[in-house]
Amino acid sequence: MKRSEINRHIEFASSFMAEHGFRLPPFAFWSPKDWWQAGHEADEIRSRRLGWDVTDFGSGRFEQVGLLLFTLRNGRLDDPANRKMYAEKIMLVREGQVTPFHFHWLKTEDIINRGAGELVVELYNSTADDRFAETPVEVSCDGVVRRIKAGGSVTLHLGESITLTPRLYHQFQARPGAGVALIGEVSSVNDDATDNRFHQPVGRFPAIEEDQPTTRLLCNEYPAAR
Repeated sequence: MKRSEINRHIEFASSFMAEHGFRLPPFAFWSPKDWWQAGHEADEIRSRRLGWDVTDFGSGRFEQVGLLLFTLRNGRLDDPANRKMYAEKIMLVREGQVTPFHFHWLKTEDIINRGAGELVVELYNSTADDRFAETPVEVSCDGVVRRIKAGGSVTLHLGESITLTPRLYHQFQARPGAGVALIGEVSSVNDDATDNRFHQPVGRFPAIEEDQPTTRLLCNEYPAAR
């Protein structure tokens, strides 16, 4: 992806979230200079990879295969004090933009339509060797169990949610014609380094062409505290 694309998508996301009443924390607006000046007081943001995350999953086609996220809070699986064992994200999903099939080994998450668009979530159980199972899927939507066929989908309208449990394959996209979807995630601790299993191998973070100055650093770009 070009840095100019990333800058543009983050600017749009900031405005879109504000228009829909979702307020981001102060560090969402820190410049690269702010990050170079930040000391160890910001180490929780660094170590938990809080903040902006714009990825095309290595596809080179962000508009078709990609996702924009902002991680608001997150714990660590290796935290001995067990102080924060939860995570929260807000995501923008464009019409027809796919997040490819994947599951999590450990994480349980609620995916929530926070107030814009419609999200289509496709589901498969996984087999013991991590392939798609052809068995029906039982999934909880706002506390009500639904049973759908293998590869079937659930559409989340405004305010609706779905609970995704470990080893449950899911792929999602905003329904064409319904506009950009504003999607929340509330989950157990998120660890992108060890807890994601994509059905087809993908790149988690994009290769970036630096065609203009960076306006906001991504969550994997923070400099260490000086």
